Amino acid sequence: QVQLVESGGGLVQAGGSLRLSCAASGRTFSSYAMGWFRQAPGKEREFVAVINWSSGSTVYADSVKGRFTISRDNAKNTVYLQMNSLKPEDTAVYYCNAAPRIGVVGDYWGQGTQVTVSS
Repeated sequence: QVQLVESGGGLVQAGGSLRLSCAASGRTFSSYAMGWFRQAPGKEREFVAVINWSSGSTVYADSVKGRFTISRDNAKNTVYLQMNSLKPEDTAVYYCNAAPRIGVVGDYWGQGTQVTVSS
C-alpha cells in the first residue's frame, strides 16, 4: 500500500553535508509519521528522526540533534533529511519508514541509501 524510495546518499568528507530524500506513494498522508533509521555493518538499526506528516512535529535521536533536520513537502509527498556537520560515525545505510504515528515503528520501509563519511 505504501512505497518508499530513498535517494541522496553518497560519499562526503567529515564536516560536510548531504540531503536525503524519501519519496512516498500509494497512500494518504493523513495521520501518518515518516521517519529515518540507519544501520551500520554489524550494528543494530537505530532511530534517527521522525516527522508527523500533517503537523510537522519532529523528534530526533540525541546523536543527531543540532546537526540533522527532518522536513517534508506535502505537495511532493517527500520527506527530507538534511545532514550537516557529518561525522564518520554517521556512516550507515539510511532507511525511510512510514508509521501510523510518532512513537511506533511502521511496517513500510524503503530500500535504503548509503551514506559514507570519510575522515
